[in-house]
Amino acid sequence: MESAVRDRIEARLQRLYGQDGGVVAERLVSVVESRRQQMPPPNATTWNETDAVLITYGDQISADGETPLQTLRSWLCQTGLNQLIHTVHILPFSPYSSDDGFSVIDYRRVDPALGTWDDITALGEHVNLMFDLVLNHCSQESEWFQAYLRGEEPYIRYFIEADPAVDLSAVTRPRSLPLLHEFTTSRGPRHIWTTFSRDQVDLNFADPDVLVEMIDILLFYAQQGARIIRLDAIAYLWKELGTTCIHLPQTHEVVKLMRDVLEVAAPGTWLLTETNVPHVENVSYFGERDEAHLVYNFSLPPLLLEAFVSEDVTYLQNWLADLEYPAGTAYFNFTASHDGVGVRPLEGLVPAARFEQLIAAMRERGAFVNTKRDSNGNDSPYELNITYFDAFSDPAAPDAGLHAQRFLASQAIMLFLRGIPGIYFHSLVGTPNDHDGVLRTKQNRSINRRKFREQELEDLLADQASAQRQVLDGYQQLLRTRQANSAFHPDAPIEVTDVGSAAVLAFTRHSLEDGQRLLIVANVSGRATTIRLPDENPAVDLLTGSVPAEPTRLAPYQVRVLQMGSTS
Repeated sequence: MESAVRDRIEARLQRLYGQDGGVVAERLVSVVESRRQQMPPPNATTWNETDAVLITYGDQISADGETPLQTLRSWLCQTGLNQLIHTVHILPFSPYSSDDGFSVIDYRRVDPALGTWDDITALGEHVNLMFDLVLNHCSQESEWFQAYLRGEEPYIRYFIEADPAVDLSAVTRPRSLPLLHEFTTSRGPRHIWTTFSRDQVDLNFADPDVLVEMIDILLFYAQQGARIIRLDAIAYLWKELGTTCIHLPQTHEVVKLMRDVLEVAAPGTWLLTETNVPHVENVSYFGERDEAHLVYNFSLPPLLLEAFVSEDVTYLQNWLADLEYPAGTAYFNFTASHDGVGVRPLEGLVPAARFEQLIAAMRERGAFVNTKRDSNGNDSPYELNITYFDAFSDPAAPDAGLHAQRFLASQAIMLFLRGIPGIYFHSLVGTPNDHDGVLRTKQNRSINRRKFREQELEDLLADQASAQRQVLDGYQQLLRTRQANSAFHPDAPIEVTDVGSAAVLAFTRHSLEDGQRLLIVANVSGRATTIRLPDENPAVDLLTGSVPAEPTRLAPYQVRVLQMGSTS
């Protein structure tokens, strides 16, 4: 390891652990060097317009006689989707006890119900891979926590004990659940820090053993082929009484340390931070271009949804116009995920009345609303639990074709923005709300986590008139358009454009390579709209392959990708 990198790692550890930082650095460097020798050849490619990520559970599709991971691989290859989506994010695939994988029992094993490491390796022969590192907490059933309960070293320091009499009201709460839960240990009852649930006990990163262990797991995932590693719930990592315990300087230092380590041992592996918080807080994880390579664009899903509900792009457009793009970083653009649609990222971006209108509209479409506990003791909306497809339904006038068209318009906007797109499986196939799943699990998030038998999915998509088939076909066309045009490179500049209609979002993308300039216009309303185009006549609409007869007129929910000619 180069001395400059080693010195930087030691300096970070001293900021975390004071005078013990040097000793911790020796241990960590040993771990890094050991893992470094076992790494596959580095991925030398950087991101480009062909990059898109499919977000899916390992058991999203199942069939008799094979593991779900094998079924997922064969389905992607048979449909040709592996040619359009080059990275697959397998949501947590380790043995777990709750939260569909996010309460991890053993980080280094694959859940036998999903398959094996060989299955993941086989999938990685066809696509790049993205893994979750669920590092804020682990399962109460994990061997680490069971050893803690037994009073064994070093695990008695792996978790955070707190006195329930201490004032913890300043702590930011992402859930309307108790922060502490009581457990019976060999040393008597103890109250343990549990940010998300009783079954998800927070790890104590103030103990260097925990940090070294987690960095070893990070490198193990890179060794297993992860091109992107998602740092789950990273914002809550470090706890310090008397603070909010979110976004603490130590947390940022840990992310920077992980980037340093990856650049030494696994260059070409990217860190993605998951921080479902207001935009300014979210983008702080870019650091000074020395922290996350990617951050989730958390404000995009609710802003995009709000624009279609209100048929007004004003707040979405204003936000896009103000976005900054630090060199060497990218936004992970998405509209849906396993967690639903977070609404905290709307804070400060839309007026209260528009926020309430959005919540009411989603309830009308079958959404559940999860809440968080505020510092004043009240509960407020935290996330909308609804499939993004059904969020674009019209209860007053159901029409499968128009529903699919409206939804695909939202996805086109996401795919054509600057950054790397992430596509949740249920958006790819237009899955409706799974209310039966909610009844079965008693968990609101199950509405957007339906699993399919392979034959069931094939039968659903075989109906050419179904909304699901229309969504899949439309999505494939959008992905092919993105791949074929250099102006959609994640780093290619974007400029928001005023075309004279509050119902139309318009922006240009400029290629860094060949001067290609594209104007994307999207009508978010259910009425035909006339727009004002630049003086230059568009050459062609790349989605239709022809010159529009009426380029200034957009049908309801129509999207155009207009080739505006080359610039020198």
